[in-house]
Amino acid sequence: MSERRARSARRPGGARSQHFLRSQALAAELVSDAGVGADDLVLDLGAGSGRLTAELARAAARVVAVELDPGWVARLEGRWENVELVCGDAACIAFPHEPFRVVANLPFDRTTPILRHLLDDPRVQLVRADLIVEWGVAMKRALPWPSTFNDVVWGAWYSAAVTRRLPRDAFEPVPSVDAGVLVFERRASPLVPAELAERYRGFVAAGFRRWANARDLDAYAWAERFRRRGGRAASGARPARAARSPRPRRGGS
Repeated sequence: MSERRARSARRPGGARSQHFLRSQALAAELVSDAGVGADDLVLDLGAGSGRLTAELARAAARVVAVELDPGWVARLEGRWENVELVCGDAACIAFPHEPFRVVANLPFDRTTPILRHLLDDPRVQLVRADLIVEWGVAMKRALPWPSTFNDVVWGAWYSAAVTRRLPRDAFEPVPSVDAGVLVFERRASPLVPAELAERYRGFVAAGFRRWANARDLDAYAWAERFRRRGGRAASGARPARAARSPRPRRGGS
């Protein structure tokens, strides 16, 4: 890609971690793969140049496109009748109080905060999220082993899978790594009741601190241990607050 094209791809704001889809055809494929229906409410987190937004507007009943850069928001404003533009941080926005889906090309340096905002609280009415993320992140989040704190907690309410690998040259500006489509889908039967979410987070946090085999247990094994202990925090540990993600001493997040 020429230097001039690389500069234009970053306009208006020039965020280094935001890599836009180069092809409208690829955007259409991704929306089709996500199974977006004519009655769906869909959030596009990190709308950027609007390629995904345009395809979502064709497929869904309503779209909320969230973009931090006011310049991009100004460019997208008014282009689609069924799209609401929100200028703000996708890791902080208020979510709808009705079932919704997410189809988004996430800014790579904001992936974890956005995932936490989406998945930490099972009361959020998220049905499914199809997310473009760095390939390493996609594989880490989808593999059941070795487990991490966040994956165990999120796995109580959502399944995770990688459905597609996207080469780095599918984006502009070109990132240093390939990307993948990471899909979270709400479980029909949760492994832990949503009303026990805060207690379960405390249980998992304590387990990662104290159990040598913590990373060998997948989401199902963690939920089973929690049930066997009657939904109590491990070894009398205090439950963690639902709004924050504790940093376990063993393993990553």
